[in-house]
Amino acid sequence: MYRQLISERGDVPAQVRGEAERIRRDLQRVMPPQHDAAALVSERVRSVTPDSQARPSGPHSR
Repeated sequence: MYRQLISERGDVPAQVRGEAERIRRDLQRVMPPQHDAAALVSERVRSVTPDSQARPSGPHSR
C-alpha cells in the first residue's frame, strides 16, 4: 500500500524532510544559532540573582 502511494503521490515524507533541511540551512545563514550565547546569559542571570528572588513568591508558591 505504501509503495502504491509513493508511486502515485511521490515520497512526501522525504520531500518534507528535504524542504525542512533547506529551510534550516537558510535560517542558519541569516540567523546563526545563538544557543551558546543564550545559555551563557541564562547562567549569568542565575549566578547574579539571589535564590529568594529567583522563585515566585505568594500564596500559590511552594
